[in-house]
Order: sequence, then structure tokens, then C-alpha cells
Amino acid sequence: MPPYISPHPQGSLLRLKVVPNASRERIMGPLGDALKLAVTLPAESGKANTAVIKLLATKLDLPQSAIELVRGHTQPRKDILIRGVAPDEVAQKLSQT
Repeated sequence: MPPYISPHPQGSLLRLKVVPNASRERIMGPLGDALKLAVTLPAESGKANTAVIKLLATKLDLPQSAIELVRGHTQPRKDILIRGVAPDEVAQKLSQT
């Protein structure tokens, strides 16, 4: 299991390092104990956070309502709750990108 995915009573917890204002949206890969993501929107008024949720929903084939930002609303490091999906399934879907 990658160090950036851990079990949570409601599903899985994903630790991220987010890079806003990137040229394209993508999952860049592991960075220490986090998964590095790039989004094109700026880190203002929650725009980058919304882009992160949309990107993860697309990659994990989930509705956006199943993904919640639980920590790091104004920081590059974020914790994301993925409801109803086991950590091994999250790891498998993210590795396919």
C-alpha cells in the first residue's frame, strides 16, 4: 500500500501535495508520504480545491460527492476522504493513470 493512502472508517484517506496554476491537470506521482497533483486553477477562493476534487472523481470514477477535503483547505498539503472505496481499490485506480 502506498504511504499516501490509509484506511478510514468511511473509506480511504488520501494525502496530497497540490500544485496550483500548472499547465495541465495530472497526477504527478508520489512525493514522500503524499501524492503530488497538478491543477490548472489558482489557489484562490477554493478554485484549486474544486479542481482537485474533480480530477480525483474522474480518475477514481466516482461522483464528486464521494470525495471530501477534510484538511488543508488553504495549504498545499491536503487530506482527502474518499467515501466507500477501500484503500487497495484507490491505489489500483490511481496506478492506472
